[in-house]
Amino acid sequence: MDPIAAEWFFKGLKLVGAGLAMIGAIGAGAGIGIVTSGAVQAMGRNPDATGTIQTNMILGIAFAEAVAIYCLVVALLILFVFN
Repeated sequence: MDPIAAEWFFKGLKLVGAGLAMIGAIGAGAGIGIVTSGAVQAMGRNPDATGTIQTNMILGIAFAEAVAIYCLVVALLILFVFN
């Protein structure tokens, strides 16, 4: 294989790998939506427990968002660190 073609092939594979690493962000987005939907329904059914539900919702959203941030970090590492 031509060295220039091999270099472009490797760069293309890096882009594919970074894209695949960001697939985890889809799950985080869906998880945040499901958690928020459940919390809003629960608060509508039992307004007295709003404080507890809201605290647990924010904690769940933070954990789901952390997964998305890890996916972003892995994608950026693939793109800019690994040569």
